[in-house]
Amino acid sequence: MTKNLIFYCFMILSTPFYGQNFIGEKEEIDQILKNISKFSAHVVNSDHISIGKAYTSDAKIFPNNKDIILGTNDITNYWKKIDGSRTIAHKITPLEIKVIGNEAYDYGYYEGTTKTSDGKETSWKGKYVIVWKKVEKDWKIYLDIWNRIAE
Repeated sequence: MTKNLIFYCFMILSTPFYGQNFIGEKEEIDQILKNISKFSAHVVNSDHISIGKAYTSDAKIFPNNKDIILGTNDITNYWKKIDGSRTIAHKITPLEIKVIGNEAYDYGYYEGTTKTSDGKETSWKGKYVIVWKKVEKDWKIYLDIWNRIAE
C-alpha cells in the first residue's frame, strides 16, 4: 500500500501543469522546441535581429491590439525596443505541436516580465498560435498570433 501511495504521489508531482501533445517525428519536434527556446532567449537579450531571422521572409505577425505586420523587415522593427523598456523574462509553453510535412503548428501559453526605463516591472501572460514552415533544414515562423490574458 505504501509503495502504491508513493508511486501515485510521484506520478502526480512529476506531471506537468499543462498536458503536452506532440505529433510528428521526434527530430522535427525537438528542432521546433529548440527554436522556441532560442526565440525566448533572443527576446530577453533584446536581439531584434535574431528574432527577425526566426521568421520566414513572407511571415506575418498578429500582435495584440495591432494591425497585421508583414515581412521580415517590419517584423524585425516591431521587436526593436525604442522606449527603454526591456523584457527580463520570457517563457513559451507549447501545449501541442503537430508536424505535417514541411509545415507545422503549435499553440500554448507565453509569459514574461518587462522592466521599464524607470525600473518598474510588469508581468504578463497570454496565449498564442504559430504556423511553422521548414526552410531548407530549419523551422521558421510563418504566422504568429498572440494575445494577452487579463490577470
